[in-house]
Amino acid sequence: MKRASEKYRYIVYGVLALILDLSTGATAVAQEYKYEYGGMAGIAMYMGDANPDALLQGWNPAGSLVFRRNFNFRWALKTGLMFGKVSGDTRNTENIFPGHAEVSFDRSVFELGGQMEFNFLPYSDKFAYLNTSRLTPYILAGLGLTVAPGENRTFTSINFPLGIGVKYKIVNRVNLGLEYKVHRLFGDGFDAPNAEGFNLENPYKIQSGLFKNKDWYNTLMISVTWDFGPNDRKCTNE
Repeated sequence: MKRASEKYRYIVYGVLALILDLSTGATAVAQEYKYEYGGMAGIAMYMGDANPDALLQGWNPAGSLVFRRNFNFRWALKTGLMFGKVSGDTRNTENIFPGHAEVSFDRSVFELGGQMEFNFLPYSDKFAYLNTSRLTPYILAGLGLTVAPGENRTFTSINFPLGIGVKYKIVNRVNLGLEYKVHRLFGDGFDAPNAEGFNLENPYKIQSGLFKNKDWYNTLMISVTWDFGPNDRKCTNE
């Protein structure tokens, strides 16, 4: 057991060392521009009691305004205001609800939030001597506030977004991106816009835990952003 424990410890140390290595080097280098602004357009999908596992079912249009603060070639903070629609229908799932009840819904969704992004490659179309790349995959995680008005019930919840994406610098100051993101909600009323009759807020009347009877929504979006705010720091190692 001791040898196994030491083995896992070395693996953890190795992973942490790799992350540290990726996070340093070019990360001490300033970006040419500090900020980006632009927009995103794509689709939003609901996941919950009426859709427990289909990632791309029942998609609806969605869009977002985006502002990004670039700290260096690796790290960025993105904030945005998203708006879209989600829908669900119990006839599209194999779940059987009490009394064989059926219900469908659609509602608007608004989200204000922010995420930290980590680029796997130092992102820039310049400074080739620093091994920069104009194409990079990235991961993101953050925090947001979701508000979803309904016919006679408004749902409000914090959400924890987690996602992956890829960004490409088309020309200097213009960025094109593709991003898939899941938004974990802390509440079970997202798919219950009506207060009366059968709805999907804890339909089985089971005591809800931290990770039970909770809803999600996912987004798949294309983004276009514009760089601005020249950085006063020189693009050299510090």
